[in-house]
Amino acid sequence: MENGKISTFKVAATYIGTVVGAGFASGQEMLQFFAVFGLKGFWGLIVVTVLFMVFGYIIMGIGRSLDAQSHLQIIKHSGGRFLSPLIDWLITFFLFGALTAMIAGTGALAKQQFGINPLWGNLFMAIFTALTVLTGIKGVINSISAVVPFLVTSAVGISIASIFFISPQPNTYELVSVAKPLSTSVLISNWLWAAILYVSYNIVLAISVLGPLGVQAKNKSALRNGAILGGIGLGGSAIAIYFAMERNFEIVKDMEIPMIYLAGSLSYILQIIYALVLIGEIYTTAVGSLYGFSARITDVNSNKAKFYIIGATLLALAASQLGFSNMVKYLYPIMGYGGVVLLVCLVISRFKPVKSTDGMEK
Repeated sequence: MENGKISTFKVAATYIGTVVGAGFASGQEMLQFFAVFGLKGFWGLIVVTVLFMVFGYIIMGIGRSLDAQSHLQIIKHSGGRFLSPLIDWLITFFLFGALTAMIAGTGALAKQQFGINPLWGNLFMAIFTALTVLTGIKGVINSISAVVPFLVTSAVGISIASIFFISPQPNTYELVSVAKPLSTSVLISNWLWAAILYVSYNIVLAISVLGPLGVQAKNKSALRNGAILGGIGLGGSAIAIYFAMERNFEIVKDMEIPMIYLAGSLSYILQIIYALVLIGEIYTTAVGSLYGFSARITDVNSNKAKFYIIGATLLALAASQLGFSNMVKYLYPIMGYGGVVLLVCLVISRFKPVKSTDGMEK
């Protein structure tokens, strides 16, 4: 992919594909971070949309100015000598956490969709993810671009259809006003903080792609418009899923994969199709997370790399027994708290000069 060839649409599509994951597609993120706050969650998603536009633009802009080839250059510029090592290791830890969540998500899907022990689903995803990374199959990460459009279309389509064709529980909003405060994670105190944490952990995991992406943009206009379009796409998709979760809150609040339930309420065929799409998204996200984690702690081309890859997979498999909804409820907010440090550093760095590789200020 040559420099200067990436259009606004491709920038936006890559941005959306980097952020969208199994937590998004399953409905758990919208349920845990926004639907639990009732209609206030909608305003949280408006904030999310704006923040995605702003931080997407900041990261890609800094990446372009630095001619960044990885997230490390952006972190060093933004965090400085003292904070950059901390942020670097936080991202590494979060990659492991994302891998764990993907393995847990497969187990939850196996139990809810097929009624089998979730451990089998965990093992299935862990084994295939490790084998993929071990054999070095090229182009797996690029397959995300093929899965994500179908995933987003499916998630939004099912969400909108559920609003029109699935009747809400009687007195849903009355019940929600009592039940929701008891359902929120202790790590998420209110709807505004939930919005900040949601953007925070997603940006932390996306920065490794967004930084170099800024270099590839056709021009600064494509970069800016791509960030705006990407933020609107992410926010709009999230709002559609949020309304589906909010409208059916009393039904889906205790489900591991609420979107699968809604798809099944519309059509069994839709349920099977959505389950397959979700598995594909989980797989690509898991492979990317395991590869990114492994590449950070060892040389993936060395002979010893396989021991790190297998070891990391086994640790993630063990940690996945905490359950997918618990991972979203507790791990994701923790990731968000750590990511707030990065967001603050990014805002501050936006107001200091950026020097390119030739030493010239931009």
